[in-house]
Amino acid sequence: MMNTDLSPPLWRLLQGAADVLVSIRAGRSGTAALNAVPPDMRPGVQSLSYRVLRELGRAEVLRQQLAARKPAPAADALLCTALALVWDEAAAPYDSFTLVNQAVEAAKRNPALHAQAGFINGCLRRFLREREAMVAQSEQQAVAIWNHPVWWIERLRREYPQHWESILQANNTQAPMTLRINARKTDVASYLEYLRTSGIAAVACGAYGVTLVNPVPVHQLPEFDQGWVSVQDAAAQMAAPLLLTGLVTSPDAQILDACAAPGGKTAHLLELSSAQVTALDIDPLRCTRIEQTLQRLGLQAKVLAADAGQPRDWWNGVLFDAILLDAPCTASGIVRRHPDVRWLRRESDVAQLASQQRRLLETLWPLLKPSGRLLFCTCSVFKEEGQVQIQTFLARNTQATLLASPGHLMPTFATRSDPVPDNGAIDHDGFYYALLEKHAT
Repeated sequence: MMNTDLSPPLWRLLQGAADVLVSIRAGRSGTAALNAVPPDMRPGVQSLSYRVLRELGRAEVLRQQLAARKPAPAADALLCTALALVWDEAAAPYDSFTLVNQAVEAAKRNPALHAQAGFINGCLRRFLREREAMVAQSEQQAVAIWNHPVWWIERLRREYPQHWESILQANNTQAPMTLRINARKTDVASYLEYLRTSGIAAVACGAYGVTLVNPVPVHQLPEFDQGWVSVQDAAAQMAAPLLLTGLVTSPDAQILDACAAPGGKTAHLLELSSAQVTALDIDPLRCTRIEQTLQRLGLQAKVLAADAGQPRDWWNGVLFDAILLDAPCTASGIVRRHPDVRWLRRESDVAQLASQQRRLLETLWPLLKPSGRLLFCTCSVFKEEGQVQIQTFLARNTQATLLASPGHLMPTFATRSDPVPDNGAIDHDGFYYALLEKHAT
């Protein structure tokens, strides 16, 4: 009988996931590494890669037990990929012996790894024989328990002594698919009904959000291509309402969205106001994404490829009524969506990015009108990139008043044991927000 199964074999997916891991260890982002995977393999490789990255600390500790001397990068990546997937038999996506056999097959079929196939086979077979003892031994190391670098774990322990464990636990869960309703075209209740009639289970999440019980491809969402909804985390949806609430805007009001790509917050500002919005991003390719986002939603903004920290290159001298500064950061609050972040970041990155945030704050503040507002936000849970940053800014700027700040929002997750979770409103990423008002001297 002809084999009609056209899906890639498991050994190819394992090799693809190992290749992604090699790229990430070399400093490439997970997104870029996955974009290099052939389209027919990408969904399967992404699924395995995310699992591997969420269990990589455990896998590396187990590999150290099996081979004290670190193998060459390609061999080590394939070995760690297999260990990350196989170590917890109850949660493994495939039967343990199937995973091991297919990992060895991947080595045999890769000319660069063929000579290492016996070594990989020996390590993995030994692990299956000694799994219980090796896993128990790995429990002595925090990196294996929490699957984050030690410096990251220790930083959270210092800054959040009561909550660090729950933050790490949330980071290792899969993020939900949350949608933002385009208030110009529909509302939450109406769209929930559209989803129900389409057989898609969902719950309301905040004033403009809907969280799906199970993710679906965006083009299966009712009226997605017509701009009724956008994919945006519940915490990110707080930005536009925070900036706009109580702010008197008119069609002539000027709002700056600095560091705007991919355009979700720009679009939300336009959905909720009639103001003129300028959207900046330093990367021209990312500006193209902003324009595509706005086009799908039927919205218009002035999109500029420019460095927000160099106003002389783009600013026309007209003061802004409001500024949204979604500053570059470690992305420590969105690890569950981008599990590569924890393995890419170094401890020194925190101070370096905080310095960049400080320069942007000081540069953009003079561009704000008296009585204008600036909303500072980062998708970070590290206090140096949020609470400490704003405390320092307020101490140096007598014109600045803190109007509101939800503070550091911790990544949280809904319990998914029920068919429809009832606490979707708190299922969000980690963020920091501070709303500042400028007053005359």
